[in-house]
Amino acid sequence: MNKDFLCLSDWTREELEAIFSLCHDLKAKAKTGTPHHLLKGKTLAMIFEKSSTRTRISFEVGMFQLGGHALFLHSGTTQMGRGEPIKDTARVMSGYCDGIMIRTYSQAAIEELAQWSTIPVINGLTDLYHPCQIMADLFTVIEHKQTYRNLKYCWIGDGNNMANSWINAASVFGFELRVATPKGYEPDAEVVARAAKAGARILYTNDPAQAASGADVLNTDVWASMGQEREQQERERAFAGYQINDKLVDLAADDCVVMHCLPAHRGEEITDSVIESKHSIIFAEAENRLHVQKAIMATLMEGKPCS
Repeated sequence: MNKDFLCLSDWTREELEAIFSLCHDLKAKAKTGTPHHLLKGKTLAMIFEKSSTRTRISFEVGMFQLGGHALFLHSGTTQMGRGEPIKDTARVMSGYCDGIMIRTYSQAAIEELAQWSTIPVINGLTDLYHPCQIMADLFTVIEHKQTYRNLKYCWIGDGNNMANSWINAASVFGFELRVATPKGYEPDAEVVARAAKAGARILYTNDPAQAASGADVLNTDVWASMGQEREQQERERAFAGYQINDKLVDLAADDCVVMHCLPAHRGEEITDSVIESKHSIIFAEAENRLHVQKAIMATLMEGKPCS
């Protein structure tokens, strides 16, 4: 079993499906109030260099429900924010805690942290990947469609960390994916090349209608992510037409589902009417961040599967 959870493509389909299975069990126990203290006495350090709502709450609540404790550490109030080398921080935290979750900008930084840590490191988000979100997304699809397989997925919008992670997911899980982005906003070229080498079934297009046609799952994200606020107006012009709205949903399968990792800019990348429609599973998706991440933490931090 892998020590860290940095990128979906580091894991096999069987390993990730085992996390889904554990997630199903843990969610059922949470819903019935059945104790599931798989991480009793264990501590997770949570390092944040980016703002957060869902990531912080879900990991902190998740550790509590698993019987452990989570420490919130903002980089600006730690020695990391004053220039302490990552490898020094990693070794010190390894002596104090049982796991680290970090939400930061650089994928290279999180990989260095994992290299020097002797405890598991979880990617809570970087500019390149958002693997925990994709796991929650796919678990939500399984709940609503009974499977993630034999479905057509589409990504519409920016070729950002979410798009990159969906591409990784298509490579690992083997489903069909269509990615529609404006010219100049394509996903990471190395991620695309690795997926092609792996034989992933992915269509890249600049036409949102082509991506959405007959799709079972539609997904999007904000046009300007954290750190790109200065590009907002430029991006609004570039992404005009890349909105998930009623017209686009009508092109998809009749029983399609719509997802968004949140926060959403209603009226930009997605309309209010779609968010509140029968197709939306957005808030179920948000809740499942909690349950999936509990399964990831339990898997990595020496937890035992529930009986």
